[in-house]
Amino acid sequence: MKVFTNQRFLTIYSGVLTVAFAVTILSGSSVTKPTTFDEINVRRINVVEPDGTLRMVISDHAKLPGIIVRGKEQPFARPQAGLLFYNDEGSENGGLIFGGRRNNKGEIVDSGGTLSFDKYGANQIIQLIGVDDKDDRFAGLSVTDSLTGTDTRRRVWVGRGEDGTATVNLMDAQGKKRIVIEVKADGSPSLSFLDAGGNFILIAHPNSLPTEMRISLIDNSPLSRLSPG
Repeated sequence: MKVFTNQRFLTIYSGVLTVAFAVTILSGSSVTKPTTFDEINVRRINVVEPDGTLRMVISDHAKLPGIIVRGKEQPFARPQAGLLFYNDEGSENGGLIFGGRRNNKGEIVDSGGTLSFDKYGANQIIQLIGVDDKDDRFAGLSVTDSLTGTDTRRRVWVGRGEDGTATVNLMDAQGKKRIVIEVKADGSPSLSFLDAGGNFILIAHPNSLPTEMRISLIDNSPLSRLSPG
């Protein structure tokens, strides 16, 4: 039987301890422990799947990405900060963005926010939006038929325009208005029907008698009164 020398024994013993220590450290590092912060300042956060697929980005304006499709980014200027959503393939499919500032003339620009969700491989199909700056003043909910590429056709709009009119627009598959319900800022309501060419064919509006409705035919036919009952 061969007896180890003290030096050789110590060398083997040291090696075994080193291997055991390394295994312990590596095993412990594979366990992810949550970290709690009372406050954190960050310019951008990327949420990814275990394989690295991007699923969500929270970012300031400067680092908000362009349009990302299947993990590849295409330059696209956005004047806002916000939160962007990505599908299982790493393609953008909606987001919550917001902004607002004064330009060097003191004018309010890019003021507002929008929450949208996109159709797979196409543009947004539903959008909640509010804008109030030097160029636009409106707010509402939009439902859209989003086809391939940039081909979109709005089907429903419920909102308020710059003049204060509250509107419900119902469009056909071509995006043409067919029914328009409005209540103007002064409280006067109307219900309009349009043909496929965008021409008004019938407008319903109340007259001086609150219990009756007056129907105005656009073809200049005589007015008739119909009881709502």
